[in-house]
Amino acid sequence: MHKKLRIAVGSILAIVGIVFFILPGSMFVLILGLMLLSYDVPKAREWLRWCQGAMSRSARKLDAFLLKRKLKN
Repeated sequence: MHKKLRIAVGSILAIVGIVFFILPGSMFVLILGLMLLSYDVPKAREWLRWCQGAMSRSARKLDAFLLKRKLKN
C-alpha cells in the first residue's frame, strides 16, 4: 500500500514539477517527486542525480554572474 501511494504521489509531483519547469515555477517540486520515485524506480535515481547536477551547475553560473556584476559596479 505504501509503495503504490509513494509512486502515485511521486508521479504527480514529478509531472507538476515538469510543468513548473516549463512555466515559471519551482524545480524543487520535480526534485521532490523524483526523490519519492527513487525509492521504487531505479531510473528515477538517475534522473534525480542529473537534476541535482543541473541545479548545482546553474547555481554556480548564477553566483559567478552576480559576483562579476557586483565587482563591476
